Amino acid sequence: MTPSPAELDYRPRQLVLVDDDLVFRAGLRLWLNQFRDLEVVDEAERGEQALRSLEQRLAPLPDALPPEAVDLVIVSLDLGRNDPGQMPSLELCQQIRSRYPRLPVLLLGETMEPILVEAMRQAGATGYGLKTADQQSLIGLIRQVMAGQPTFPALRPNASRDASVVSPTAVTPDRAFQITPFRLFRRNLRRSSVRQINAALEDCLAQLQNPSLSILDRAFLAGRVRELYAARWLVQRLLATPQLPDATLTEANQAALSDRPTAPVPPSSAELSPPAAALVVQSPQGIYNPAPALRSLLVDQLLDKIQTGTANLTGKVLETDILRSDRKRELFCLVLRQFEELLEELRFSQVQPAQIEEKRSQLLLDLWQAVTIEFFGKYATVSMQGYEVEVVSSLLQEARTVQESILGKIPGVAELLNHLLFQTPLLVNGTPVAAGTPEAIHQAESLLGNLVIQTANAVMQPLLNRFADVEAIKQKFYDYRLLSSREIARFRNNLSWRYRVDQYFEEPKAIFESQYRLLVFHAKGIKMTSIYAPRREELEQLSGVQYAVTLALETRDAIAPRLRSAVSIVGSGIIYVLTEVIGRGIGLVGRGILKGIGNTWQDVRSPRNGGDRSRKN
Repeated sequence: MTPSPAELDYRPRQLVLVDDDLVFRAGLRLWLNQFRDLEVVDEAERGEQALRSLEQRLAPLPDALPPEAVDLVIVSLDLGRNDPGQMPSLELCQQIRSRYPRLPVLLLGETMEPILVEAMRQAGATGYGLKTADQQSLIGLIRQVMAGQPTFPALRPNASRDASVVSPTAVTPDRAFQITPFRLFRRNLRRSSVRQINAALEDCLAQLQNPSLSILDRAFLAGRVRELYAARWLVQRLLATPQLPDATLTEANQAALSDRPTAPVPPSSAELSPPAAALVVQSPQGIYNPAPALRSLLVDQLLDKIQTGTANLTGKVLETDILRSDRKRELFCLVLRQFEELLEELRFSQVQPAQIEEKRSQLLLDLWQAVTIEFFGKYATVSMQGYEVEVVSSLLQEARTVQESILGKIPGVAELLNHLLFQTPLLVNGTPVAAGTPEAIHQAESLLGNLVIQTANAVMQPLLNRFADVEAIKQKFYDYRLLSSREIARFRNNLSWRYRVDQYFEEPKAIFESQYRLLVFHAKGIKMTSIYAPRREELEQLSGVQYAVTLALETRDAIAPRLRSAVSIVGSGIIYVLTEVIGRGIGLVGRGILKGIGNTWQDVRSPRNGGDRSRKN
């Protein structure tokens, strides 16, 4: 049977994959090649490599032959995240769309953050979807984008960061869903269940920080934590309502944000009229970076994490550990709100970027004072030895101590403020990264989280110095496990010891390793991370014990490899002597002994056998 002309002219749609994750790229290629109408014709792990491949395929060929066709380019949103020298995904998208305007580009990632989705639109992407989407949704998305239909997630101004509750395909008015009572019931049940699980999880994690726990209790609590994580995962999957997006902010978040202005998320370019679209502000790279939307995004993300858990998972004592869970969340939210007010004041004051670094110390001190006054109450008093003492006035007298021990050591404050106010690039691993990119958002979130946690620690430090064992303070703020005078004394001693370890060992080590250690909010609690930063000037100023620590580290780095090599050689020699020399010697001796025993046994048996034969004769 001869094929028809249509079958002869048929060719599968040709795709190009760009992803530096070899495993995901290989899996996506194998999956796409299963479809008869799709064919992956090329792959690239770098943006430059992808551009060269497209240039070779789409350039006119000699002898008047038509160029090869490419129907779709699929690019990973995380492209270049682990390699600062590589072209980022949004820049690659811009390059492709500027060179080949009719070639659709589909971005695949793992985030649903509104500002990133808008940045993709501005970069020229034809569509965006989740790497974790189900197969049916993903293949439908690929076919829609390949047909030239712009397809982006339908996000509300405060869209949830939970990718499991947002559809990866476009939502049009004729596909709008109806809010049924059953869907509302499932959503409300899921939200209340997750809140209860998070509360139980935070309590277990807080108990695990108690150093006096027995091995059995610690193992039981660790198992309980694993069960709670599994239960939360199951609840979020089994009670998911993809057609009914969940609100980003919980009731506690909304209460914390009720008295602050929320910047509206700008409309997409597709929703703007032509005059309004012409007013969209773009960076030199064309990435849409509205400062209010960026600030609102970072604050909302941190508020979500604060409500999820504030347990200390760093293994080190923090000043805020003495607070009850609700008080701790209240303090963190208060710092965030005061920080937003500080940004608004700076914006209205028309301060210049160069002035931020000069005013850094005063800005942090103003933030600390504002949070202290609001958290404890401006006119709060406590009774001490028959006298009424004003709490805030006493705490503010510790400003110099707080500045030297905590506030002055917070890294990246000026860079963060300039980034949020003027969209200046952030240094990520020593490379400037434009505002609005995934790397810049992640770095800004880490810096802001560390600023919030350290400011909260600074608020609590003078309280522990002056009113640590005052009953009114304990009943109002402290965790129930730390109410006794003995526990408070132990807590303060542990805190004092941590200061000394940080000053003489941890800080010199971080300087020597060109790092800043940051306290960041995580879905499970507060964790410690590190970022690269050149600290050569600080290294040259070290002296005394701190300098000796760096020398010890350098000596260890110089000697350890050689010592390990020498130990390895000596160990190999000892093993050789034991096995080849002594072992063989022992083996020969044993063999001789066994042989002698055998000969003796035969000699003993021989006369007996001879006597028996003589008697028989």
